[in-house]
Order: sequence, then structure tokens, then C-alpha cells
Amino acid sequence: MEKYSIGEIIEQAIQTEQLGYQFYSSMSERFKDNLELKKLFDTLSEKELHHKAVFEGLKGAVSKPEGEPECWEDVSLYMRAIVESEFFLGNHKSLPSMEKIKTIADAVQFAIGFEKETLLYFLGVRDVVVQKALINEIIDEERSHIRWLSAFKSTLRR
Repeated sequence: MEKYSIGEIIEQAIQTEQLGYQFYSSMSERFKDNLELKKLFDTLSEKELHHKAVFEGLKGAVSKPEGEPECWEDVSLYMRAIVESEFFLGNHKSLPSMEKIKTIADAVQFAIGFEKETLLYFLGVRDVVVQKALINEIIDEERSHIRWLSAFKSTLRR
């Protein structure tokens, strides 16, 4: 059974942030005529770049989790399921699905889904890294993205 190393997990986290940056940058361009939405997506894309830099810095500061080998296998399988989810790999990954986004509400809803998938990923990563406080900061940021997007979505219904 193939397993991911912690280095591979961190690399996947970096790629996840890059996907988020590409998605938010594309949404910013697509909705450039709506200054409020453009600002939202510009801010989110900047945050994704910041997270990417943090994970690049973590590459040398990680260790395998303590515990039985089965623990690492479970973590590896979980991380693979997250990474191979609809939002990251497969026929409906985030960037190709952008063509289906026709409205601001569609963009915000898709962004919420992307942030939730990313949050799940980081919750898994937190369990296998030494610097949990740093990952907790990123998790808090991801949660704030979801709250921010949800609040923005509620203004669209008015």
C-alpha cells in the first residue's frame, strides 16, 4: 500500500495553496467590474500566497507522527482522500470547474467549498507536524475565510 511521507503531505499543502491562489485570482479577474467582490478575491488570493510561503518554510521543520505504523497508514489514507477529492484532483477539480461559475453567488459558494476542503486538509496535516501552533494559525485563517465568505454570501440574498 502506497503511503505519503510528511514531505509529500507538505508539498500537497503547498500545491493546495497554489490552487487556491489561481482560483481566487481568476475570480478576481472574472468579477473585476464588481469592486467589492474583486477586493474579496484579491484578499483571499494574497492570503493563499502567504499560506504557501508558510508551508514552504515548514518543509524542514516536520517529523513523522509518533505512534504505531498503523497510525501513519491511517493518516496517509486520509490525506490521500482529501487531496483526491473533487476540489483538488479528478474530473471536477477547482480550476476546470470555473467555467460553470456564472454568477457572484456561484463563485462565493464554490469558494466556500474550496475553503472547507482546504480546512479539512490542514486539520489532517496538523496531526502529523511538529509545529502545531503554526498550523493552528493557518486553520484559524481558513476558518475566517469560510466565515467571511458566508457573511458575504448572506449579503447577496438581500
